[in-house]
Amino acid sequence: MEELRNKYLDLIARAADEATIEDVRVAALGKKGEVALKMRELGGMSPEERQIMGPALNALKDEINTALTAKKAALADAALDERLRSEWLDVSLPVRPRRMGTIHPISQVTEEVMAILADMGFAVAEGPQIESDWYNFDALNMPSHHSARAEMDTFYMKTPAGSKEPPAVLRTHTSPVQIRALEKNGAPIRVIAPGRVYRADYDQTHTPMFNQVEGLCIDKNVSMANLKWVLEEFLSAYFGKRVKTRFRASHFPFTEPSAEVDVQCQWNNGYVTVGEGNDWLEILGSGMVHPKVLQNAGVDPKEWQGFAFGIGIDRIAMLKYGIPDLRAFFDSDLRWLRHYGFAALDVPTLHGGLSR
Repeated sequence: MEELRNKYLDLIARAADEATIEDVRVAALGKKGEVALKMRELGGMSPEERQIMGPALNALKDEINTALTAKKAALADAALDERLRSEWLDVSLPVRPRRMGTIHPISQVTEEVMAILADMGFAVAEGPQIESDWYNFDALNMPSHHSARAEMDTFYMKTPAGSKEPPAVLRTHTSPVQIRALEKNGAPIRVIAPGRVYRADYDQTHTPMFNQVEGLCIDKNVSMANLKWVLEEFLSAYFGKRVKTRFRASHFPFTEPSAEVDVQCQWNNGYVTVGEGNDWLEILGSGMVHPKVLQNAGVDPKEWQGFAFGIGIDRIAMLKYGIPDLRAFFDSDLRWLRHYGFAALDVPTLHGGLSR
């Protein structure tokens, strides 16, 4: 047994990897290993011999197991030391640049608009982008000969053969949402309707698809004075400065009286700055809701009245952030998106700031 002990302890000491250690273990302690075979010989010995050889073989087995475990741990420590020497990281180096996505200006400005108007008590209403002829035109007091109903200005959907119903349209404004909100909730009501709208137009300041937000306030004692205050406060909060406004008489089928709103501005090298200068720029349309519109929505115009306004989100985004071409909003140019985009943490709030 002393020869077996010296033999296997020497093999264990000289083992250079875990595979060799496993081979030594099998040769010594496996089912056909030398120590295992010696253990089987105990059955042919006398009781006196077993009392001597049994403990001696168990001690040898335990000693070899202990040596194997210690050698495995030593090899693992050596492998870890070698890995630590070969794999290292300078934690003082700056992190690798990692490109992050950005929030589109349209999404950001929509959130800014909703934050301001929500503080004034306006809730958000939504509606379908494919509208019926009734909600998009008739309910809003738009006559059949109105220019907006021409195929050159509006996208009409194909109607099934033999259908007598007028074709559906891609909504040309979010005003249909106002009709749906009035039908569902009645008066009094104070809502805004942000969303995509569609018109057949395309140039530097127009695209076939753009974004709009319309506001509606119906109550018993609402007047043009309330409308004027809401718009002045909204524009001042949005642009971050006191903005002078000018209301010009206009005509919209769904409001009476109607007014277009101009803001004070100045032009410098092709760029416009809102809130200063001696020029004026038309920015939105507004007015008192026409009695026929209220009647079409199931609201008694003799008891209720209110105002409505519509703002192009894309347009006010261009004015605030100096974006020269509306078409770039929809080009998906990554360079443009990185330049004009917003970080995910730039959440617009009135208390934290609307602008980055």
